[in-house]
Amino acid sequence: MSDVYAPLAAALERLGELTGRPGRLPEVLDVADLSHRTGIPVGVVVELLSGGRAPEACLAERVRQRLDFIRETRRRPDGKRYSLDELARIAGTSRQWLSEWRKSGMPSLEHADRLRRFFGLSAGFFAADEPEALHEALQPVLQGLEAEADPLLRLRECGLVRLAARAPQMNARQLATLADLVEMIITSEQVDSHAGRQSVRRA
Repeated sequence: MSDVYAPLAAALERLGELTGRPGRLPEVLDVADLSHRTGIPVGVVVELLSGGRAPEACLAERVRQRLDFIRETRRRPDGKRYSLDELARIAGTSRQWLSEWRKSGMPSLEHADRLRRFFGLSAGFFAADEPEALHEALQPVLQGLEAEADPLLRLRECGLVRLAARAPQMNARQLATLADLVEMIITSEQVDSHAGRQSVRRA
């Protein structure tokens, strides 16, 4: 595989090991959620999860497709689709500029970033190629499954087990700092695991 697909291939291999479904990941992962978070069409997500490739597309085509994807998949609080005027206001520009963006597929970084932040999208949502975008979206899933397979993994990675073993020699201030660190890690792990579980289908 080419370099651009190598990180995704490694993640898929590990996910196959953790789920017991190598080569059958679309059956156990929430394909619709992964599509929603990456802007990649569901069919392409399935193809990539199965070890295939995404259709070739230039940057302008990819940016244009993901702007249209936002219009199709994101809804206002009343459930209606955002109009081009509304998206233009969110981006801090005019409808005319937004229409030009859709034609050319080349937005300004400032306006694209405003849209991205408003909808809570990843940093590379508009520009990342499909294997890169899916690889990033799979990381919380992978971390959640790794944590379930080995609950002490995160603690070992940050050296907390080693620190805990030294607790009897610590003073009160050091113990309080250690307790704060544990609480921070537990809170962060809960957030990551929740995100991971959302992208794994119920068995």
